[in-house]
Amino acid sequence: MTVLLIRNVRPLGGAAVDVLVAQGRIAALGPDLATPADALQEDGGGALLLPGLIEGHAHLDKTTWGGPWYRNAVGPTRMHRIDNERAWRSATGHDAAARSLALARAYLANGTTRMRSHADIDPDIGLAHLRATLRTAALLAPHLEIQVVAFPQSGVVRCPGVAELMDVALAEGAHVVGGIDPCQIDRDPVAQLDALFGLVEKHGKPLDIHLHEPGEMGAFSLDLILERTEALDLRGQVTISHGFCLGMIGATERDALLARMARMDVRIATTAPAASAVPPLAICHAAGVTVYGGNDGIRDSWTPYARPDMLDRAMHIGLRNALRRDDELDVALDCVTVSAAHGCGFADYGLVVGARADLVLVDAETTGQAIVATPVRRLVVAGGEIVARDGALLD
Repeated sequence: MTVLLIRNVRPLGGAAVDVLVAQGRIAALGPDLATPADALQEDGGGALLLPGLIEGHAHLDKTTWGGPWYRNAVGPTRMHRIDNERAWRSATGHDAAARSLALARAYLANGTTRMRSHADIDPDIGLAHLRATLRTAALLAPHLEIQVVAFPQSGVVRCPGVAELMDVALAEGAHVVGGIDPCQIDRDPVAQLDALFGLVEKHGKPLDIHLHEPGEMGAFSLDLILERTEALDLRGQVTISHGFCLGMIGATERDALLARMARMDVRIATTAPAASAVPPLAICHAAGVTVYGGNDGIRDSWTPYARPDMLDRAMHIGLRNALRRDDELDVALDCVTVSAAHGCGFADYGLVVGARADLVLVDAETTGQAIVATPVRRLVVAGGEIVARDGALLD
């Protein structure tokens, strides 16, 4: 494996140091490091050094990235989008393997080295999308580590056989149990949560539930999820994706839910959408709840927006939460770095000796400038190997 010495870089905008990489890990950080005889040397030129970026909530299997433009004429509700997507997949023979690989490679070129991606499971496609996403994960390992979520986009209870398909998916290597809107989609929260938490217990894998439900409905579902999390002692094993209700209910009820989430280390994955209520970042942090970021869908039948660039997503998180000061922008960066590593359970992370050598160099004075300017990635190192230069993935 390559021994790599990168000279003259500024970790998170601090003083200039050299970084020595060996055996895929950070071996040393400091000024004027000695050069091993077999080392490949890179001049960082005073660039800003970031840890590998983390995408905490993606849908690789849905994207049209690298393919024809999708002309969106879908109706306004979530069920319109779900039904439209199923019809579009059937009509076009959507190639989840090719498209997911194209989008994942674009993420890697932009410095994302770890990711959690949901993969649809429903009666129409069975496990095809999940298996395609697992293949993408295998092809890009060890440079891009992808956790795959077995995700019942159309519901669990309302779609007979989906719970059984999820059971098979988890046995075949899916990393996380997925769920969605127990009240609004399945209209039977007890039955959905029985199925999901049963799979968590059977396979010993974490749970990540999409919770779009508004207001009191969402708070009710969240209460049920927390009740089971506490009863089964699943501390650190549950993520609430979106959690729009936390930005809609009254402060007293919200704060009580956040206190329970903090006690059980239940995390929040936010995509910071412009048109929906979002969990208030500062209040969540003050309560001790981990919040991390993701793009959700990118150029698919749901949305034409977003880019496979986690600095860009950090900017959206900053905008949605009115973060303006440089120290506040550091909080936005944390959502796609350290908090995302904790939230998804990625180990050996960061700019510290012994961590996996996932490094991103950008031409920026500060982390705040890197977020708002989203400069081309000068160099991307993943698992100790140079994988991208000047925004282009290397062969």
